Formats: sequence, C-alpha cells, structure tokens
Amino acid sequence: MTQHNLHSSDSDDFDPAASSLAGQVDQSVMAELLSIRSSIDNIDATLVYLLAERFKATQKVGFLKANHRLPAGDPGREAAQIARLRRLAEDAHLDPAFAEKFLNFIIGEVIRHHEAIAEDHQAATGRQAQAPTRA
Repeated sequence: MTQHNLHSSDSDDFDPAASSLAGQVDQSVMAELLSIRSSIDNIDATLVYLLAERFKATQKVGFLKANHRLPAGDPGREAAQIARLRRLAEDAHLDPAFAEKFLNFIIGEVIRHHEAIAEDHQAATGRQAQAPTRA
C-alpha cells in the first residue's frame, strides 16, 4: 500500500479539539475525550486511504472486465464476500448487519464504476458488454 502522510496540508483546516462540549465538562474528561478522538481521527484517515487503495484495485478489475466484455457485477463473488465479511464482523464483535450494509454500499459503487468503465470502453471500441450467463 502506498504510504501517505495522514496529517497532510489537506487537513490544515481541521481542528482536532473542536467540540461543542468545550468549557462544559471537566478539563480532565475533555482531555481524555480528545485523546480517544485523536485515535479515531487516525483510524478514519487510514480508512480513507485503505478505501482509495481498494478502489484502485477494483478499477483494474473494471478495465479487465471491460476488455473481456464481462459483466460489471458478479453476484456469486458478491454473495461470498458478504458472507465472509459477516463472519469477520462476528469474530471482531462488530454488528454483521452493519458490515453487510457497508460492503453493499462499496459493491454498489464498484459496480457503478465498472459500468462507467465498460461504457467508455464500448464507446472507444464499438463493442457491447456480454450479458451474464447463467448455468
């Protein structure tokens, strides 16, 4: 994975101490809250970069599918991934329904990107994508 500075100039306007609770709670509680939130901020930044890396990989899949006239979606793969993610969520004590909703959102975006790549490829080559085959 590409290394990134999680505190880059793009986040210069971010105030990690911003809170509507400032001045309303004990200073030691606020300090602890800000410390925990700092960890959350780092995790959020990492998630953004991980998603970017994931979408770079799925873009390659989209080009491969377009070049070989494959359908944008792969329901068998998607179902297997959802089942796998639900198991991982259970193991991690994360709500499996939340994990499934999250993955479904990502899958929807990936398919949308793959469809756009296929349309661009079709326009450039004059070929149409194959319809999915069912056994």
